[in-house]
Amino acid sequence: MVWVKRGLWLIALLLIGMAGWLWLTMLSPWFYERPDTVAEVEPRTHQVFVYGTLRYWPVRWVVMGASGNPSEARLPGFERRGLDLSPNPAAHVEGLLLTVTADQLERLDRYERLGVRYNRIKQPLANGQQAWVYVRLPTLGQRWLAPPVDLAALVTYPTSLTTPPTPGSVLTHFRPLQERP
Repeated sequence: MVWVKRGLWLIALLLIGMAGWLWLTMLSPWFYERPDTVAEVEPRTHQVFVYGTLRYWPVRWVVMGASGNPSEARLPGFERRGLDLSPNPAAHVEGLLLTVTADQLERLDRYERLGVRYNRIKQPLANGQQAWVYVRLPTLGQRWLAPPVDLAALVTYPTSLTTPPTPGSVLTHFRPLQERP
């Protein structure tokens, strides 16, 4: 009997914790302010391609307060890596196409932390329709640890040169940068 009471208390605490997290994420005035650099949402209906947690109707109802009239859709030119998309011309991502109002799009922007965690871009779907797609912004760690640009080069001069090389001769004295470990 004691274990049943403890189990019920644990379930109650988990439900309260989940409700608190959803309130903080979706409705509270804290933890997200729309960046000034993000354009205002046009007051019309919008098409949004979703491929992660928003494929599930309970999540859509909590986030948007509606289902979004989902239909199957395919996004070409990308591959899914967890909850992120990466460009890949040979791949595609299966998901749902939602039709949302401007208010619902703003709620999706808040859920995805538009301008902070994700960016919203227009992309053509396999059926030719244009839809908004949320793509992950690089984290500070990813930007800091990213390898240098492939075409970057470190220019070196032979120590025997006493005068600066001419622009044409610089290209004969370089070595490519090596990737960081």
